[in-house]
Amino acid sequence: MKITFLGTGTSQGVPVIGCNCRVCRSTDPRDIRLRSSILVEWSGYRFVVDCGPDFRQQMLRYNVNSIDAILLTHAHKDHLGGLDDVRAFNYFLKKPTDVYASMEVQETIRREYAYAFEKEPYPGVPEIYLHTLSSKPFQFNNLPVIPVRATHFNNRHFVYGFRFADFTYITDAVKISKKEKDKIRGSKVIVLNALRKERHYSHFSLEEALALMAELKPEQGYLTHISHQMGLYTEVSPLLPDIVQLAYDGLAVTLSE
Repeated sequence: MKITFLGTGTSQGVPVIGCNCRVCRSTDPRDIRLRSSILVEWSGYRFVVDCGPDFRQQMLRYNVNSIDAILLTHAHKDHLGGLDDVRAFNYFLKKPTDVYASMEVQETIRREYAYAFEKEPYPGVPEIYLHTLSSKPFQFNNLPVIPVRATHFNNRHFVYGFRFADFTYITDAVKISKKEKDKIRGSKVIVLNALRKERHYSHFSLEEALALMAELKPEQGYLTHISHQMGLYTEVSPLLPDIVQLAYDGLAVTLSE
């Protein structure tokens, strides 16, 4: 299994429009972050988790010419704002794109992309086949997928993370219950969001993410969904435990199946 970080930035990406801070002016490619998403490849299949506004750029940058599905964590624009661009895959693969999303996320998709669900749609609109995602584990082309439900702001705002074999990916979380943590335990690689050093109302801070890493004890941990407020990659990295590092766009991780 190979996982590629297509984007590791927060909702505004890095650099942020109009910002002149040291991070936004950095020329280090590890400080330049598209909106968060990963590409998962195994046994000839590939899918992405989240499809934000940078989806087209990410597919072109990493030469992704086909995907088997998209899994969506939640309904915020930085995680589903690129769905219109599946049209290219529809055209070349001659089939709709399978999208796995909770009922709440499906409602947003049907509202924001209403033109794709009309009875007589305009030719060339995105073809999306929705699959209902819940907390129940499921199989995707023989790969076990365990959804992990986490709090994003409060109990009415939640996000799904996913465990694929020994790899777990969580973004946009601020709290995870014991029951859901138990689904993650034993993962060799864990990815958690870490917005910045200061606490935030809807995302883990660096300290909170590191504390959870210490509790769950993966062999390797990565931090994603990082804002410009976190600081420069070269200055933050030395502060991290040996088993944890800041993810960056283009980073690839390989696990044995």
